[in-house]
Amino acid sequence: MSVREVKIGNITIGGNNKIAVQSMTNSDTANYEATLNQLYELQNAGCDIARFTVPDMDAVRNIAKYKEKIKMPLVADIHFNYKLAIESAQAGIDKIRINPGNIGSDDRIKAVCDVCRQKKIPIRIGVNGGSLEKSVLEKYGKPTPEALFESALLNVRKLEQFDFTDIVISVKSSDVITMIKANRLLHERLDYPLHIGVTEAGTMYSGIIKSSAGIGALLCDGIGDTLRVSLTADIKEEIRAARELLMALGIEKNGIELISCPTCGRCKIDLIKIADDFDKALNQKGLRPSRKIKIAIMGCAVNGPGEAREADVGIAGGNGDAILFKKGEIVGKIDADKIIPTLLEQAEILSKQ
Repeated sequence: MSVREVKIGNITIGGNNKIAVQSMTNSDTANYEATLNQLYELQNAGCDIARFTVPDMDAVRNIAKYKEKIKMPLVADIHFNYKLAIESAQAGIDKIRINPGNIGSDDRIKAVCDVCRQKKIPIRIGVNGGSLEKSVLEKYGKPTPEALFESALLNVRKLEQFDFTDIVISVKSSDVITMIKANRLLHERLDYPLHIGVTEAGTMYSGIIKSSAGIGALLCDGIGDTLRVSLTADIKEEIRAARELLMALGIEKNGIELISCPTCGRCKIDLIKIADDFDKALNQKGLRPSRKIKIAIMGCAVNGPGEAREADVGIAGGNGDAILFKKGEIVGKIDADKIIPTLLEQAEILSKQ
C-alpha cells in the first residue's frame, strides 16, 4: 500500500521521501539551557526530528525560544493534559505526539484536532503495550500485535471523525516480534506514515541489537517512514545507531562505513584496540560526507587489500606496523602508532571530495 505524505516542519515523511531519524531529549524541557544544548547535540549528530516532553506550561513557554535556535522540526510529547497540546500548537511546535485515549473526552480530542488543523500541525498517535484501552485488553488478554493494531485503529478513527487526517502512527513494544507484527498489520490496512521503533529496548548493547532486529526487519519489508533507536544511553548514540543501521541496509547513501576483521592468530598488532579507538575518534570528528566512504581496519595482509579491496582506504596489520592501501592497492607502510592519525587524516580528505 502506498503511504501518504505528512509534512513536519521542513521535513516531509511518507511517499517516496527519505526515512527520517528521530530522537528525544531527556532534560527538563523547562530548563532552557539544558534542553537547548541537547537539541544542538542531536542536530549536529544528524538527527532529523527531535521530540521533548511537555509536562507543564513552563515547558510550553520555551517552545518558541527553541524554534528560534533549532533548524530541525520539534515534537511536543503530551500526556493527559489536552490544554498543553493546544498551547504547544499555538507556540509553534511542528508536531504533537498524543495518545488520544489518555487525553480525555471527545470534545478535548476535537479541540486538539481543530487547532492542529488550523496550524497545519500533524499529530502522531502513540500506542504501546501499557496504553491499551480496557476493552481492547479484555478482548485480547494481553498486548498482542492484534491488540496494538486495534488500539491504533480506534485512535485513528477518533481523529478522522473530527476531519483530521494529518496523522503519523507509532505502535511500539519492548517485545521485538510483537512490534514487527503490529506494524505489518498497520502497513497492510492503513496508508498513514509509520514511526517505527522498539520501546524500552535497554542499554546501548542490548538496545541496538533489539532495535536493529525489529526496525531492520520492517525496513527490509519496505515498512517505516521515520524511526527512533531507543537507548538507555547518551542520546547522540541513538542517532549514530540509526544512521549505521540505515547504511547497513543500503538506505542511507552518505556516511562513513567502518569495516574491520574479527582477527585471528595471524594478527600481530592490537587490532581490537586500534579499531575501537579509531571508531571513537572518528565519531568525535563528526564528519558528514556527501557520499559513502568505506574505511577498512584489517588484521593482516591476507585479509587486507584482498577482502577489503572495495574500501576507499584501509590498513592491514604487520609485525608492529601496517600497510596502507587504497582500493586494494598498497600505497605505503606505517608504524602501528600512526594508524589512527593516518586514517583520520584520510577520512577528512575523502569527506571533502
